[in-house]
Amino acid sequence: MKKFLTYIRIETLLSIRSIDGIFFGIIMPLGLVALIAVVSGSTLTAAGYSFIDASFGSLITVGICATAFMGIPLTIANYREKKILKQFFITPIRPSFILFINTLLCACISVISAIGVYLLLHYCWGFEIKGSTVMVILSFFLTMFAMYGIGIFMASVCRTQKVANLVCTLVYFPMLLLSGATIPFEVYPVAIQEIARFLPLSVGIELLKTTSLNLPNTDFTMNMFYLIVLGIVSIVCSIKIFKWE
Repeated sequence: MKKFLTYIRIETLLSIRSIDGIFFGIIMPLGLVALIAVVSGSTLTAAGYSFIDASFGSLITVGICATAFMGIPLTIANYREKKILKQFFITPIRPSFILFINTLLCACISVISAIGVYLLLHYCWGFEIKGSTVMVILSFFLTMFAMYGIGIFMASVCRTQKVANLVCTLVYFPMLLLSGATIPFEVYPVAIQEIARFLPLSVGIELLKTTSLNLPNTDFTMNMFYLIVLGIVSIVCSIKIFKWE
């Protein structure tokens, strides 16, 4: 147990010292909030909600996307390339534990980011969740579960940090831009919307928008099922194919 706690402490300190995770996971979402609120926060959408109200569900996923695709895969690939994982092979620490701890630390950053986004919008622009807070939280963690599942899978298949950087870039930016996390989903042509609608982040944002705005969602159960299955399959596959070197 002492060795496990030592590993957790070291990983926590490394995460705190890493400016990338803090910047992309916390500072960037808060910066986007301030930018959107100042530029068009009070502008009403076609549905009659302010732009801030409509954007809340997408803004709190930016931290998830950043840590899932730039935190977990790059960290594990770096450890694998530097033979750090190979040294863990002769210890009681298993792949599932390494992946779990790194995911847990990234999840903490995502939660801090989401809380920061809400508090900033609430106290500076009077934002209020119009639907069920419990359902918003549930949707948030389901989205996190699916996204981190993909991130863990990427961490298991990328042998070097160079490959991880390429894969993360190819996944991170299309997911971030096409899902509506940074650019409103409605501005894209219908053809692109139909393709982007199947992205897991798009499904998560739809859940968060409908629950935070208290809108009807006939696909709510199906979307939840989709995120749960995707997360489980990704995690199981990642543990099965995990490579120490």
